[in-house]
Amino acid sequence: MKKHMLLMFLLNHILFTQAQERNSPENNVVITSQGQTTQVYTNEKRELTVNISPKDVAKFKAAGLVRYSDLGAKGDGITDDIDVIAATHAFANLQGLPVKADAGATYYIGGQERTVVIQTDTDFGTAAFIIDDTEVKNRTAAIFTVSSDLKSFKLATISSIKRNQQKIDLPPLPGRCLISVTNSNVKQYIRFGLNQNNGSSQTDLFIVDKDGKVDMNAPIIWDFEQVTDITALPIDENLLKITGGNFTTIANKAESKSTYYNRGIAIRRSHVLVEGLKHYIEGEGDYGAPYGGFINIGNCAYVTVKNTILTGHKTYNTIGAAGKPVSMGTYDLSVNRAVNVSFLNCSQTNDIDDNKYWGILGSNFCKNLVYDHCTLSRFDAHQGVANATIRNSTLGHMGVNAIGSGLLTIENSTIRGRSLVNLRPDYGSTWQGELVIRNCTFVPAGGKPFSASLISGSYSGQHDFGYTCYMPERITIENLQIDDSSHPDNYQGPAIFANFNPQMTDTAYQEKFPYVKTKEVILRNITTTSKKVLRISDNPFMFRDVRVKTN
Repeated sequence: MKKHMLLMFLLNHILFTQAQERNSPENNVVITSQGQTTQVYTNEKRELTVNISPKDVAKFKAAGLVRYSDLGAKGDGITDDIDVIAATHAFANLQGLPVKADAGATYYIGGQERTVVIQTDTDFGTAAFIIDDTEVKNRTAAIFTVSSDLKSFKLATISSIKRNQQKIDLPPLPGRCLISVTNSNVKQYIRFGLNQNNGSSQTDLFIVDKDGKVDMNAPIIWDFEQVTDITALPIDENLLKITGGNFTTIANKAESKSTYYNRGIAIRRSHVLVEGLKHYIEGEGDYGAPYGGFINIGNCAYVTVKNTILTGHKTYNTIGAAGKPVSMGTYDLSVNRAVNVSFLNCSQTNDIDDNKYWGILGSNFCKNLVYDHCTLSRFDAHQGVANATIRNSTLGHMGVNAIGSGLLTIENSTIRGRSLVNLRPDYGSTWQGELVIRNCTFVPAGGKPFSASLISGSYSGQHDFGYTCYMPERITIENLQIDDSSHPDNYQGPAIFANFNPQMTDTAYQEKFPYVKTKEVILRNITTTSKKVLRISDNPFMFRDVRVKTN
């Protein structure tokens, strides 16, 4: 086959016009017309041009799909196939055809900048994909972006929005939309500690119908005294499926600093199912830059990742914002500004208790996150989650880390972190809502000697996080087995609360930004392997007003 793979194809003027409308800068693949010939080429320099014949198009349509080999992909594990893969999807997007990888093929993807845009069902099947990150031109460019034909649009500025508001006064919308609201004049999540920062603009994300009625399963969580930006993204109602695939990342060799690599699958479309994917990592050495998530979900709703195997990344250190050494978060799963995201029957290749590897998930600005039948090293919500559920799962050394609001539920699960729930101190150890734990087993620090606390966190009351900080108003724990058989010699038994503020031992301590404490803890059927009794805290003064109800 010649270098440019000349396969002739006749398309009429209407199809050409449709092609022009589908071209996208992020695609980096253009479909154009040359007389009566349609060409697919990968950039303005036309370094790869693919011309497709009417006979082949008829064959693809009869088969109901297009394969990478149909446009010339080698799949030999040596030739860089990214251009042909990108061209295949550009053609498939135009024709509305699914894409299928060739069984047994190994597609090598080098470091050039090329993002493959997926807009139709894609079956990676049993094919292997080698993503070589040792020499990358643009570390922020995803390999694949799952996108929509539907485009976001700005809305006329609304003067204000209230927490739990049920309807937004909007002009008629084309259908259900994901609404993103910002007030750039208010900063929240003003991070404290070694990774300190100046916070993020006040943000909320919610779903409305065509008349502006808010889906109250993911309610508005902030009062916006002013709205500086409001954007609507129409929601695709049909499900797009991404299935199979054996992906291996050859890790970067960059300097260990916070220059995140995003060389994976970016999901930017609503109603997507990822199923049966496997991701492995090779070549991690003594240093390297962190990763922002091989599966990176953002600005969308209704995404499910199912029956998928992932890999935790090795932890590297750098100098943080406070000028001191810090460990860098590095992720195989990332969820940002997304609503209704579920991980079902997902696991990882490395030991969930091995602390050489960072916790596998990081998330920000999300609502309704779910783990179900997962075995993973961590669940984490940085800049807030509204409602989260962990069920039928086992979480490893980094456990459950969360701040946010609504209902946090952990049930029928085993937690092997240092606490059952860690309320992140760097964001104010805040959860404005309720915590429910039922039918669980807690193995403190994965069975290492450790003085166990069920709820951990830290709050001095001296730092402004940009919002009032809360502990869960009500905590309900029922049918909990605490396996504290390994414990230090001075162990006094597990505590409900860690010592959130060792300096608050009497009324003389004054908080500039008062912490709203838990009102009530309900305990039913709590057992310990050590036979030691559950107690309130190493700092009983701080929690003196908490009502504890038992059986």
